Amino acid sequence: MLSKLNYFSKAEWTLWISSVVLIVGTFVLFHQTDYLSLTASLIGATSLILNAKGNPLGLVLGIAFSLLYGYISYTFSYYGEMLTYLGMTAPMSLYALVCWLRHPSGAGRAEVKVGSISRREALFALVLSAVVTVVFYFILRAFHTANLLPSTISVTTSFLAVYLTARRSPLFAVAYAANDLVLILLWGLATLQDASYLSVVVCFVMFFANDIYGFINWSRMRRRQAAAA
Repeated sequence: MLSKLNYFSKAEWTLWISSVVLIVGTFVLFHQTDYLSLTASLIGATSLILNAKGNPLGLVLGIAFSLLYGYISYTFSYYGEMLTYLGMTAPMSLYALVCWLRHPSGAGRAEVKVGSISRREALFALVLSAVVTVVFYFILRAFHTANLLPSTISVTTSFLAVYLTARRSPLFAVAYAANDLVLILLWGLATLQDASYLSVVVCFVMFFANDIYGFINWSRMRRRQAAAA
């Protein structure tokens, strides 16, 4: 899937290298020792640049990130994040991976065919997200989840993002960008109590930049694939 040396553009190399440098730089600068968070952040950053290219390998790395991130969330009692990523994001990402592999573009399996959703399905997705949010709110409250409100909002954005990913809609990147903002807030609050979580904050700041680029590139992919068709 990554056989060509020029697979990534200069802008994509710059974005990925910048993400790695900032994540590792923050880790070293603040003398942090949580290598699991560092590993998860680097895997996550790599998965996003591949997702932005529509490459299924990005979803494989995304599943690995979900497992690691779920455990990291457990260590800070962010049970909402733990349940979301282990019980929802990881399984749905696996389903999305199957969908992507079944719908390659003319460029081959290294690029998924961009899909679309109707207004009716978009409304269905929003209603379903609302139902999932209400259910998870009571579950998270029962688990005495830290920062309950933003944790619940994170469930909403995460579910919508993974749903749109499976449907191969460029809007999945917008939903993930919204989720990144919620997570920056969540882990910013965690950092006020334990500075070791700062690298996680930096991680999601870079995730936000990657997801914005992902939406831009998927919009280009859609136009290019439509022209080729």
